[in-house]
Amino acid sequence: MMGFGFGFGWIMMAIFWVVVIALAIWLLSLLFPRAAHNPSAGEPLRHAGASESPAEILKQRYARGEITKDQYDQMRHDLES
Repeated sequence: MMGFGFGFGWIMMAIFWVVVIALAIWLLSLLFPRAAHNPSAGEPLRHAGASESPAEILKQRYARGEITKDQYDQMRHDLES
Protein backbone atom coordinates (compact mmCIF):
# COMPACT_ATOMS: atom_id res chain seq x y z
CA MET A 1 0.00 0.00 0.00
CA MET A 2 2.82 2.45 0.73
CA GLY A 3 4.42 1.89 -2.65
CA PHE A 4 1.21 2.97 -4.39
CA GLY A 5 0.92 6.17 -2.34
CA PHE A 6 4.55 7.09 -2.92
CA GLY A 7 4.27 6.48 -6.68
CA PHE A 8 1.10 8.55 -6.95
CA GLY A 9 2.71 11.42 -5.02
CA TRP A 10 5.75 11.35 -7.30
CA ILE A 11 3.52 11.47 -10.40
CA MET A 12 1.53 14.40 -8.98
CA MET A 13 4.75 16.25 -8.14
CA ALA A 14 6.08 15.67 -11.68
CA ILE A 15 2.80 16.93 -13.20
CA PHE A 16 2.91 19.97 -10.92
CA TRP A 17 6.44 20.91 -12.05
CA VAL A 18 5.64 20.32 -15.73
CA VAL A 19 2.68 22.70 -15.40
CA VAL A 20 4.79 25.32 -13.57
CA ILE A 21 7.55 25.16 -16.19
CA ALA A 22 5.03 25.30 -19.06
CA LEU A 23 3.37 28.38 -17.53
CA ALA A 24 6.77 30.05 -17.09
CA ILE A 25 7.69 29.38 -20.73
CA TRP A 26 4.31 30.67 -21.90
CA LEU A 27 4.69 33.84 -19.81
CA LEU A 28 8.22 34.44 -21.11
CA SER A 29 7.04 33.96 -24.69
CA LEU A 30 4.44 36.67 -24.14
CA LEU A 31 6.97 39.05 -22.60
CA PHE A 32 9.71 38.41 -25.16
CA PRO A 33 8.21 37.61 -28.57
CA ARG A 34 10.42 35.97 -31.17
CA ALA A 35 12.11 37.87 -33.99
CA ALA A 36 9.51 36.59 -36.45
CA HIS A 37 8.23 40.15 -36.73
CA ASN A 38 10.00 43.41 -37.14
CA PRO A 39 9.86 44.84 -33.59
CA SER A 40 9.67 48.44 -34.73
CA ALA A 41 6.92 47.94 -37.30
CA GLY A 42 5.03 44.89 -36.11
CA GLU A 43 5.13 43.44 -39.61
CA PRO A 44 6.80 40.24 -40.82
CA LEU A 45 10.41 40.48 -41.90
CA ARG A 46 10.98 40.51 -45.63
CA HIS A 47 12.96 37.87 -47.48
CA ALA A 48 16.57 38.63 -48.32
CA GLY A 49 15.76 38.62 -52.04
CA ALA A 50 13.22 41.43 -51.74
CA SER A 51 15.27 44.58 -52.19
CA GLU A 52 13.92 48.04 -51.60
CA SER A 53 15.32 51.34 -52.69
CA PRO A 54 16.89 53.59 -50.05
CA ALA A 55 14.10 56.13 -50.63
CA GLU A 56 11.45 53.49 -49.84
CA ILE A 57 13.26 52.48 -46.67
CA LEU A 58 13.53 56.12 -45.66
CA LYS A 59 9.79 56.65 -46.20
CA GLN A 60 9.00 53.58 -44.10
CA ARG A 61 11.23 54.73 -41.26
CA TYR A 62 9.56 58.14 -41.27
CA ALA A 63 6.09 56.56 -41.37
CA ARG A 64 6.96 54.36 -38.38
CA GLY A 65 8.16 57.40 -36.44
CA GLU A 66 11.78 56.24 -36.21
CA ILE A 67 13.06 59.57 -37.54
CA THR A 68 11.85 63.15 -37.35
CA LYS A 69 10.71 65.35 -40.23
CA ASP A 70 14.01 67.23 -40.18
CA GLN A 71 16.00 64.00 -40.30
CA TYR A 72 13.78 62.72 -43.12
CA ASP A 73 14.25 65.90 -45.17
CA GLN A 74 18.02 65.86 -44.63
CA MET A 75 18.37 62.18 -45.55
CA ARG A 76 16.13 62.57 -48.59
CA HIS A 77 18.23 65.53 -49.72
CA ASP A 78 21.40 63.47 -49.21
CA LEU A 79 19.96 60.62 -51.28
CA GLU A 80 18.96 62.89 -54.14
CA SER A 81 22.42 64.45 -54.48
